[in-house]
Amino acid sequence: MKVERNKWQNNFSEWYNELIETAGIQDKRYPVKGMNIWLPYGLRIMRNIEKFIHEEMERTGHQEVLFPALIPETEFQKEAEHIAGFEGEVFWVTHAGHDPLDVRLILRPTSETAMYSMFALWIRSHADLPFKIYQIVNVYRYETKHTRPLIRVREISRFFEAHTAHDSFEDAERQIKEDLEIFDNLAKKLALPYIVSKRPEWDKFPGAYYSLGAEVVMPDGRTLQIGTMHNYKQNFAKAYNIMYEKEDGTHEYVHQTTYGMSERLLAAVIAVHGDDRGMVLPPTIAPIQVVIVPIPKKDSPYDVFAYAREIAEELKTAGIRVHVDERDIRPGRKFYDWELKGVPLRIEVGPRDVEGQKAVLARRDTLEKFTVERAELIEKVRETLDAIMDNLYARAKEFLDSHIKRVDTLEEAKEVFEDRRGVVEIPWCGEESCGLEMEEILDAKMLGIPYPEEEAKIEGKKCAHCGKDAKFIARFARTY
Repeated sequence: MKVERNKWQNNFSEWYNELIETAGIQDKRYPVKGMNIWLPYGLRIMRNIEKFIHEEMERTGHQEVLFPALIPETEFQKEAEHIAGFEGEVFWVTHAGHDPLDVRLILRPTSETAMYSMFALWIRSHADLPFKIYQIVNVYRYETKHTRPLIRVREISRFFEAHTAHDSFEDAERQIKEDLEIFDNLAKKLALPYIVSKRPEWDKFPGAYYSLGAEVVMPDGRTLQIGTMHNYKQNFAKAYNIMYEKEDGTHEYVHQTTYGMSERLLAAVIAVHGDDRGMVLPPTIAPIQVVIVPIPKKDSPYDVFAYAREIAEELKTAGIRVHVDERDIRPGRKFYDWELKGVPLRIEVGPRDVEGQKAVLARRDTLEKFTVERAELIEKVRETLDAIMDNLYARAKEFLDSHIKRVDTLEEAKEVFEDRRGVVEIPWCGEESCGLEMEEILDAKMLGIPYPEEEAKIEGKKCAHCGKDAKFIARFARTY
């Protein structure tokens, strides 16, 4: 059987919106637009992703915290750039019962303004640094654009944010490198290839010295940001008076960083790995790694259900997440359901398999089927799950690489956006005016320049807009 990806690529929006509901990820029918209900299967996948996040946080010495969702207006107003960036999209709490509040509250759009007044109380000495905390919480943003489950919502319900404080700019830079390492480890677990760009000045996080963004390319050629890292220098420390005593007894403002991700990670997994039959989950995060479908035959002396349960017990003992589908419906319907839900591996057992002590394995990623001996089953299942991970990454990497094109002129860039879309790399002089005008001409957003910056610097090329000597390669894309 051939893997088909026609609807996946050519009608992605409809494919994605249907799949979110039919595969049991979320229900969009909640009566507040842009706030969706996590369904059990979707939440289990997200929790599996978060398990890897927690492991990475523990490995790198981050401590988990949990802050309140409400922020006083007085705290929110302390960092001017931050207010300008978020003021238009916050939800305000203005009353308690019938009484107006003395100080209005906001539902956190992100937690800098909630946390940093506490940082000023907690951080006293150089011995307290580096200070590294994180949380996974709900944040709220009044999105006025078209909302889309997991991608653009008004309640980001699985928002991961790590906040750190350091004694120097150099140590904060080391933290950014660690964040990139954490992100790379996580992306490998999800079989997701990605690019990292340093955002242009006009698109960095409000209050940041610089911002990095990690993107994947979606089936329709648009990019989706799935991770961000920001170096704040001392911008927030000065606004919130976060100081520490140095070894020589003098006082200095801390340097800060943040690192953010969300349920967009799951959106990327669904989109990047899927096909026309539904989701294709990496075995690392699949709630069910192996589904066993017994196929009984009338008048057969062999008990396929007992055989399936025996196999399931063996797999469970080997640490594999397994489910036996004993529903009284046709096998074809079961195959359809589990393919839709993206279960990586299916095992089919009929009377002949019981008799011959065999089983049929069906891979979700390639749809190929093969028969294995019962005695070799656990080994073959493990090998196949590993092979699925490798194939998912290789297929996604090929797609990503084929959707990044380097050109010299705006005309060539326009042709790419009309044809395959994806990410276009163009020579740029580094001037903001040129960057903004190229965004207008291409009807695309500048993602920034490749990071690390050494990869972005070029010589011997002219800016595609003004014709001056180009300093950088700039990336443009149509984005979510």
